[in-house]
Amino acid sequence: MSKDNNAHSFLQRVCLVTGGGRGIGAAIARAVANEGASVAVNYLSSQQKAEQLVEEIRMMGGRAVAIRADVGNEAEVKKMFELVEQQLGKIDLLVNNAGRSLRALVTETTGEQWDRIMDTNLRGAFLCCRQALLQMIPERYGRIVNIASVWGERGAAYEAVYAASKGGLIALTKSMASEVGLSGITVNAVSPGPVKTAMLIDELDEDEIKSLEDEIPAGRLGESEEIASACVFLLSNRASYINGQVLTVDGGWKL
Repeated sequence: MSKDNNAHSFLQRVCLVTGGGRGIGAAIARAVANEGASVAVNYLSSQQKAEQLVEEIRMMGGRAVAIRADVGNEAEVKKMFELVEQQLGKIDLLVNNAGRSLRALVTETTGEQWDRIMDTNLRGAFLCCRQALLQMIPERYGRIVNIASVWGERGAAYEAVYAASKGGLIALTKSMASEVGLSGITVNAVSPGPVKTAMLIDELDEDEIKSLEDEIPAGRLGESEEIASACVFLLSNRASYINGQVLTVDGGWKL
């Protein structure tokens, strides 16, 4: 290993967070930066928010860059990794957070919509993982966290495509963990339940949100920072013996 592996898990580390400009991704990027890692904030359309986050991290004394890339595009992913290495160094930590959602019956879902969701949620994670592993394996160190969903574990009416993409991401997580564990790399997933983000709030009305909260033993929606805390743990050396696992963060909803 070329980098320090003491208790300070994040010092001298470089972390890429896809979809890091807003919501859960922004919370993860901020949390990892607070631990001392350099952070690459990937975005597709949230340029202003990503750049504001990068400036915030820099004002705190951290190192950060904002990089636009469509994670479902192989050429753009390769270029993104090259830019991160040029500006911050090789990537040690990867969080695949970029995602799209779709509320629609299967019979009303078009092939184009299916491809769009899969390209971002599953193909994008695959492309980023593959590129990251090319850097991590020679270093014999790496941490990958994929942001899945409880829908990927239990399925969801009206969100079958989204659930399928997240279920595939969980299978990819477990498969990669088996492949690269001997190289000092861990691959895990965090599976959020309902979280108070624009993606959820914009899709549900007040009655639907209230009904959802009533189903959750914690009695409320989750916060982005609570998902970020789970990611920070799995990215740290404290989780070095945790591999191929799905950490569900849902307030007890899935019990």
